[in-house]
Amino acid sequence: GIAPAPKAYNLITFPDPEYCGRISDGNGWRLLKDFVVNNRNQMQGVVMVVEGVAAGKPFTLSIPKIEARDCQFLPFTTVVRSEHGIEVVNMDPVMHDIQAYETSLTHGTRVLFNSPLSFNRKHHRGNIHATHEHVPGKSMVHQFQLSKGRKTFVMQCGFHAYMESWAIAVDNPYFTFTSETGSYEIAGSPPGTYRLRAWHPSVKQEQIQTVTVQSSQTTHVDIALDSPARRWTAHTRQTPPRFTPAALGRPINIEPLVEHQRP
Repeated sequence: GIAPAPKAYNLITFPDPEYCGRISDGNGWRLLKDFVVNNRNQMQGVVMVVEGVAAGKPFTLSIPKIEARDCQFLPFTTVVRSEHGIEVVNMDPVMHDIQAYETSLTHGTRVLFNSPLSFNRKHHRGNIHATHEHVPGKSMVHQFQLSKGRKTFVMQCGFHAYMESWAIAVDNPYFTFTSETGSYEIAGSPPGTYRLRAWHPSVKQEQIQTVTVQSSQTTHVDIALDSPARRWTAHTRQTPPRFTPAALGRPINIEPLVEHQRP
């Protein structure tokens, strides 16, 4: 389907509007572009997982690393393994607040951990508006165990609501992510009949297909994801916004020096 407009956040209603506004639309709004789609409606960042594999190659998965960079969590989608954990490193000279949850449509949401992420002391806070180079700060590692029935992990920043990172739990090495052209390849699956799951956090209805893998043959599977309903935000419904930079009572200059976003 057609990708919906990105979510929009009025930067002056959150901390650090000048630093975080280095990625913005030029009018004081930060856009969360959770759908990365090309002009042929091919989507990047969808997690493709083969389920039901009882045997195969050994499964080793390093603890995934999430970077807080320019007030965004990178990558936006990844995979996790229950009881292994996740590593978060702050590349910004501002503080973040890590709030992690597990969730599912049928079992609801449960808090996994909540921890502050100290600002990166390797940057000069007095010149944060012009800081474009990033040096990793001290990382934070949290182990967690997903409860039965919940396979989705989500991490948000309690200070900057537009910072999100999502993951799905996997239990075998047969997974991958779609490229910028929507293509993907999962190599080495043993012969058999499995479920192929296409997962993205912003698509409510997962797509699952039954696939049969035969020895020394390539199986081609195309999957179409349903487009979510149209989003309405203050960014599109009200101009100028109710809260402007003048509401802060001090001079403020929000410039998209790193990325000038466009819906």
